[in-house]
Amino acid sequence: MFDTILILDFGSQYTQLIARRIREMNVYCEIYPFNKIPTITKNIKGVILSGSPFSVRDAQAPVPDLSEIKGIKPLLGVCYGAQFLAHNFGGEVLPSNKREYGRANLDYVNNSSDLFLGIDTKTQVWMSHGDTIAKIPENYDIIASTADVKVGAYKIKGETTYGIQFHPEVYHTLQGKIMLENYVLNICGCQQNWTPESFAQSSINSLKEQIKTDKVILGLSGGVDSSVAAILLHNAIGAKLTCIFVDNGLLRKNEFEEVLNSYKNMGLNVIGVNSKDKFYKALENITDPEQKRKAIGKTFIDVFDEEAKKIEDVKWLAQGTIYPDVIESISVNGPSATIKSHHNVGGLPDYMKLKIVEPLRLLFKDEVRRVGKELGLSSALLGRHPFPGPGLGIRILGDITADKVRILQEADNIFISELKADNLYNEVWQAGVILLPIQSVGVMGDERTYEQVVALRAVQSTDGMTADWVHLPYEFLAKVSNKIINQVKGINRVVYDISSKPPATIEWE
Repeated sequence: MFDTILILDFGSQYTQLIARRIREMNVYCEIYPFNKIPTITKNIKGVILSGSPFSVRDAQAPVPDLSEIKGIKPLLGVCYGAQFLAHNFGGEVLPSNKREYGRANLDYVNNSSDLFLGIDTKTQVWMSHGDTIAKIPENYDIIASTADVKVGAYKIKGETTYGIQFHPEVYHTLQGKIMLENYVLNICGCQQNWTPESFAQSSINSLKEQIKTDKVILGLSGGVDSSVAAILLHNAIGAKLTCIFVDNGLLRKNEFEEVLNSYKNMGLNVIGVNSKDKFYKALENITDPEQKRKAIGKTFIDVFDEEAKKIEDVKWLAQGTIYPDVIESISVNGPSATIKSHHNVGGLPDYMKLKIVEPLRLLFKDEVRRVGKELGLSSALLGRHPFPGPGLGIRILGDITADKVRILQEADNIFISELKADNLYNEVWQAGVILLPIQSVGVMGDERTYEQVVALRAVQSTDGMTADWVHLPYEFLAKVSNKIINQVKGINRVVYDISSKPPATIEWE
């Protein structure tokens, strides 16, 4: 059992960033909504309260039950969390005279405080709040201030309970890493043993115990997540695992054959199923993105169920669910508000009668890659860009036809191939082409054309939660555009998407 930091989420955009910073210390942590606090076990060494878009003075402000935590376990309130611990225990939080947002500098630091050991006076921090702590209870000591915020940080006497009004998890707080290390490693006393090697070994052991001699099926996609999940399970249960790779007609060019071939040397038992026509029929005349996802998901389940019935005595379905999917599905806002329907977190219809096993549900995307490397997967497979569950189905805006898929596959293949040829593929986190539901006028030879428009998309990211567009060289974009227009019949215009996430998403649907 790993030492664990519990993070209670109040809806902050930075909550997952807190988790990532802690994981980077090789310390395990988990995020739970403030109103779904798990049992506080011995291995939970400390608790962090996140920020929030709410004010503690709002009637609907989130109020956690800290009766099993405060004064018992080390507790750190960040921004809203700090204001909650002040306002609800005898202090007062009021609207700021001016919104405190952006860079600030500490002009007082109590370096004898365990939280601020090694922190410089005048160090830069990042503020993001419209309220401020106007008064603290008598048993609270101020341990840091800025010129505008007197109660920048505090500690409760007789408790290992701290509050800070800034965000240590963002890069703009220059010594935030030291502050978090002080809390996690020194105050909470966590062991730094959450590593790819330890996760792989403990997962293999727990999978053996969980599954025993049962049979498992897994839907392979050819991507990183399902591949790492498959190898973990293969190492745990061997031949009792059967992998099914479904060609839904929405894969990249030649992907079905290439993926099947790549698994040959991995020792996996893989069944390939060509079901293009079933998916195209299910998608006829559907233009709404969510309806597309549902049609693709339902058809996949039907195909998968049909194949699963051919294997006798299967008890488990394995999924490549990763931690961001899990977090979204138990969000403070509720799963219906945030979860994408193709995540499938929570399982399949009852009629399939299969238990769910998700070997990667505790990992962020970059951690999945590190575990895959530990397990010996090839760098080519681990370096593959993420690809959406519904495939090209959500990169064709509007209705889907076999001809549109062909056009997009050809354009996408040129883009990805050129990225690899120019050694740019590994500089990009995710890239793809989007087929737009518009036509534009063009001239080819002596003829006017009225054909399709495609958008190129390339982003940099760590786990897809935030992303920035990649500044690909103009010469490269010109080359790709020229090749697509000249080689892909049906396209006469190429544009480049320069939107970041947020406010835009990585995919267009």
